[in-house]
Amino acid sequence: MTRTINQGNLYLLLPSKICWIVDMLTEEKGIGIAEAIKEVYSSDTYKRLETENTKLWHWGPVALLEAMEE
Repeated sequence: MTRTINQGNLYLLLPSKICWIVDMLTEEKGIGIAEAIKEVYSSDTYKRLETENTKLWHWGPVALLEAMEE
């Protein structure tokens, strides 16, 4: 059976990526979890990540964090 990622099921991949990014932000910046979560969800990178056709869901958490910091 072939499984494909589409806009309808992309949400299944996002929590683990967000968790990694939040963890890295709290360590790098010394900020709290709530602040890190706000930073991630308000970023342009997250807006692009939650859109399947950008294919940012292929990226690892380090690359996503670097994109956020640009």
